[in-house]
Order: sequence, then structure tokens, then C-alpha cells
Amino acid sequence: MSNTDEVISSEAKARAEASFRRKQEQAEEGAKAWQEYQARRLALTANMERLRALRLAKEAAEPTPEKKLGRPKRRSPRIR
Repeated sequence: MSNTDEVISSEAKARAEASFRRKQEQAEEGAKAWQEYQARRLALTANMERLRALRLAKEAAEPTPEKKLGRPKRRSPRIR
């Protein structure tokens, strides 16, 4: 094997290793981003459930207003 082949081979090996490291880092960042997304989603769901429970408790504690029966109010005609 000649000296030029060894240089080309070592350059190709270095590029391949750099590409591999870059892909590994991207995979790690993707996994981390997914975990952060899941945590935010879980927190949001828990907050929505908490607020829903508070709203339902408040509605249950309030007396329901009686609805008026009869004719609905007439709207005045629009003037053009």
C-alpha cells in the first residue's frame, strides 16, 4: 500500500468517525427532547385535570339559577 492510499484511508476513517459521532449526538439530543416533551405534556395534563376538578367543585357548590319561561325578548329592528 502506498503512502497516498494510507492518507486517503485515514482521512476517510476520520470523516466516518466524525459522521458517526454527529449521528450519536443527534440521537442523544432527540431522546432528551422527547423526554422533555413528555414531561411538559404530563404537567399540562395534570394542570388541566386540577383546573377541571376546581371548576366542577365550584359549579356544584353554586345554586343553579331558575330559567325564565315564556316568550323570548324581541330584538328591535335594525335601522339602515
